Amino acid sequence: MTRQIVLDTETTGLDPALGHRVIEIGALEIVNRQACGATYHVYLNPDREIDAGAVAVHGLTHEFLADKPRFADIAQDFLEFVRGAELVIHNAPFDVGFLNAELARLDEGPVKRHCTVLDTLKLAKEMHPGQKNNLDALCRRYEVDNSGRAFHGALLDAQLLAEVYLAMTRGQESLGIDIATPAQTQAATLVRRGPLTVLRADAAENAAHAAYLVGLSKECAEVLPW
Repeated sequence: MTRQIVLDTETTGLDPALGHRVIEIGALEIVNRQACGATYHVYLNPDREIDAGAVAVHGLTHEFLADKPRFADIAQDFLEFVRGAELVIHNAPFDVGFLNAELARLDEGPVKRHCTVLDTLKLAKEMHPGQKNNLDALCRRYEVDNSGRAFHGALLDAQLLAEVYLAMTRGQESLGIDIATPAQTQAATLVRRGPLTVLRADAAENAAHAAYLVGLSKECAEVLPW
């Protein structure tokens, strides 16, 4: 029997080394390539503020999480759910790094003491080099309906990733690289005439950029060295 747990987290920010915490865990079980209906989902009180850029991505606020359990309260239930399985995670270093930090506070040892890990972002880059391989792009490529993904949500993203992963590993999809059309190539060409005008971003644009970076960090392999 092959048991896999497709997992995603949401966090208060980008770096657990700076004290950022896990605030949502969503996971579902796949046995022998079949989703069996078992899921794990919890919101967590991080005992700290949440970066504005992170809130813009997942919509979880300090007020909403104030009455939720802390990671220490659910750690054993979580470990029991994942123990002995292969975790399937998109950009695994990000989520595993945060989970390792939470487990270290409880002297439980790192994630890989309890289970193995498969990084679907790494797999997607090997299968589709030179293409976008974030979760939204993979949903489009494998025709997985992600129309309900207004915000990042751990359980929803785990469910979408499960469908994407099963499609990716079915062995029937093309591994070709998208070729830009002449029109796209021409549109991407930058033509400069005369001196450049420097436009400074305003406060709203800076906030939007911060939100973008939080989302990007969840999808990019070169985030943190865990």
